[in-house]
Amino acid sequence: MRIDVDARRWQWLPDLREMIAYRDLFLVLAYRDLQVRYAQTVLGIVWALVQPMATLLVMTLVFGRAVGVDTDGLPYPLFAITGISAWTYFAFVMKESGGSLIASQEMVRKIYFPRLLVPMSKSAVGLTDLLVALLVMVALFFYYGIAPQERIILAALYLIGIVISALGVGIWISALTIRYRDLQHVVPFAIQIGLFITPVAYTARTVTERLPEWLQAVYFLNPMAGLIEGYRWCLIGVGDPGGWCWLSFASSLVLLLTSFIYFRSMERVVADLI
Repeated sequence: MRIDVDARRWQWLPDLREMIAYRDLFLVLAYRDLQVRYAQTVLGIVWALVQPMATLLVMTLVFGRAVGVDTDGLPYPLFAITGISAWTYFAFVMKESGGSLIASQEMVRKIYFPRLLVPMSKSAVGLTDLLVALLVMVALFFYYGIAPQERIILAALYLIGIVISALGVGIWISALTIRYRDLQHVVPFAIQIGLFITPVAYTARTVTERLPEWLQAVYFLNPMAGLIEGYRWCLIGVGDPGGWCWLSFASSLVLLLTSFIYFRSMERVVADLI
């Protein structure tokens, strides 16, 4: 009886043994998506460089020169790429995970496998964009002759938080899209809005210093707000990871756990609804 109770208590979590057993399928899905993404393109994987560079150019012209965002004396391109590298990964996983089950509906209908592997494979594909953005960041460090902060090792913790946040949002959207197909059209719009309400092109202080304390807390419920702020602080020492930033970590964990719960409930009927 104790075993049955414990099993029911944790049944909302993914079955790790099953996920491990299907790890080869996870790798195949990720590799397939990576191939399809750059198949029959002139520039190939170079397209992964175009997006962060184009975003960096626009932000430098608008926020760096026209607006004059305070970067504590650091070159704006170096300041901006820290936020862009994190946001590019998050936006990719959010967008691609959303319609991933619908795009794989033929496979979902015909064979059994842990459906969670489909949106999760997008997080692996997105690492390509993250790696390219990080290489751009390293190049800018060398170009400006600036060394990263000694606490750069802590940036890995914030990157883990960003991956958790992206997975949570991606799994939520992938499960919701099965019932509400309109979300496929809402997600690109949400990504555009999120880029401007998240401290990618500016520090969180720029916004929060104009808000009452309770609204500051609301602002950091956006998981990427505190994660990007702390990530930037670890790399170049700009920003403040204290204050309400812990809310962003908590928010990302809540997103992931609740996404597991909802996805688990939808997994039983996904083949019928898709």
